[in-house]
Amino acid sequence: MNTILFPGSFDPFTVGHQSLVDRVLPLFDRVVIAVGVNSGKRSGDSAGNRIAEIERLYAGEPKVRVISYEGLTVDACRREGAHWMLRGVRSAIDFEYERNLADINRRISGVETMLLFTLPEYAAVSSSVVRELCSYGYDVGEFLPKKQTHF
Repeated sequence: MNTILFPGSFDPFTVGHQSLVDRVLPLFDRVVIAVGVNSGKRSGDSAGNRIAEIERLYAGEPKVRVISYEGLTVDACRREGAHWMLRGVRSAIDFEYERNLADINRRISGVETMLLFTLPEYAAVSSSVVRELCSYGYDVGEFLPKKQTHF
């Protein structure tokens, strides 16, 4: 089974994340959305809630599996049988960072990274921006998938 793992904090899962998953779905037998849990990092929502939201969004899509993980992402790839990792690129700065990370991940695990460029309409959307707007009472609905009911 050809599996790709899409790691992130997804706090929250945005329309940009959804776009990347939807674009890669036709290319793989299975897409594992892996919600990273970092006990040292403060999150806007619990990992359980984030997972539940993403599962609701992809309910009815048998190729999508949602998990949580701690530790190195390449170890999560190994556990899931994923030989590929999906990463989104919004800017040249993102590209340089992701390229270096992809090189290290390939060296230590053999996992290849697929970089997809974010669609232009989503280039400015990030989870941190959505969280900040939300904290000031702004309606962030346009930045969240339409099926998403929480945040």
